[in-house]
Amino acid sequence: MTLLDVRALRTTFTTANGPVTALHDVSLHIDRGETLALVGESGSGKSVTAYSIMGLLPRRTARIAGGQALFDGTDLLALDARAMQDIRGNRIAMIFQEPMSALNPVMRIGDQIAEAIRLHRQVTRAQAAERAVGLLEQVRMPSPAARAGDYPHQLSGGMRQRAMIAIALACAPDLLIADEPTTALDVTTQAQILALLKRLQAETGMAMLLITHDLGVVAETADRAAVMYAGRIVEHGDVADLLSHPTHPYTAGLLASLAIEALPPGARLPEIPGTVPPLSAMPPGCAFAPRCAHALPRCRTEIPTLRREGGRQTACHAPLSLPVRSIPVLEEVAA
Repeated sequence: MTLLDVRALRTTFTTANGPVTALHDVSLHIDRGETLALVGESGSGKSVTAYSIMGLLPRRTARIAGGQALFDGTDLLALDARAMQDIRGNRIAMIFQEPMSALNPVMRIGDQIAEAIRLHRQVTRAQAAERAVGLLEQVRMPSPAARAGDYPHQLSGGMRQRAMIAIALACAPDLLIADEPTTALDVTTQAQILALLKRLQAETGMAMLLITHDLGVVAETADRAAVMYAGRIVEHGDVADLLSHPTHPYTAGLLASLAIEALPPGARLPEIPGTVPPLSAMPPGCAFAPRCAHALPRCRTEIPTLRREGGRQTACHAPLSLPVRSIPVLEEVAA
């Protein structure tokens, strides 16, 4: 059953050179209990999608120019600030890629978790404090009662991320949005956090929107994946199918840059040439065409639309047919 259904979401920003469009008719859905990964390079529009859904974009410079974000039947984009506040942190929660920026540096960890609980639940301070320690235990924070009295700077990066997850879980959300939750962590801690999220999801039944640039993380964590480029969804499908048989050249390029074990000794890791174009200088036609070795003449003049074939959707004038690729995934680490 669908929990979140985003339809033709379009977001614009006001700049010194006039308005620019950051999201072009983005559509995606998340079913209850499943994980959808939103994948792409920096600047592709992943975080803007999440912030648009959560109503966290700066009001002075950003505007939702079209579309819907139906959460359990309610259009989040049509809610006023008070109604959205009742949902944000309650039924939908978010964790961020840099917890030191998201956590209050002058509040103890336990107090921050308790504050999130008391904002949406009618409980006493003592009950909220007890629940905060319980949440730290649930996310397997070492010595949870002691850590509840610590400030963010006293915790390691992995501990701070566990604290952020505890805050997000404070009100048992139906949907968790995880924006690059492991980017700043070492490989071992990254694997621990991913294993923790998988365990918590299995225990609570929450759905998850996982925002990442790492297809190895996608392979380990997600059920479906939507690949973004320059503010558009360019490929969408089941993870196993998408990773073994990418049909968009951009997805194939991301996969090739991970296929370390397939390289002969001394060979360089392949890379996608160029960068994501700036919002103010989008090329005509397909935005990926200037970086694409398979581009046709029409790719430089016509924007491709998402077309469905079986369970796969691809926005490409010349979709690929590629052999199965093997990509490295993180080893299972206990949460």
